[in-house]
Amino acid sequence: MDRKVTKSDEEWQRELTPEEYRITRQKGTERAFTGEYWDSKQPGVYVCRCCGQELFDSATKYDSGSGWPSFYEPMDGEAVSEHRDTSHGMI
Repeated sequence: MDRKVTKSDEEWQRELTPEEYRITRQKGTERAFTGEYWDSKQPGVYVCRCCGQELFDSATKYDSGSGWPSFYEPMDGEAVSEHRDTSHGMI
């Protein structure tokens, strides 16, 4: 499913909080072991803040020990892309 949303940088900044903007538009991240969902056990679906696309079902969430929500399978493989993160000494 193609849910690409095209907005100007100024529109995104008006719509998102500063933290949401940094994370979703500038490839930022929350600190590990912080944030609303890293340790959540609530059943439900995780959706994209920018386009509303359903990404992950909580039934596929597991504790990776990383301090960030981790899932072993997306709801729709077409909706998620994977990229190697080599920033900050990551492999």
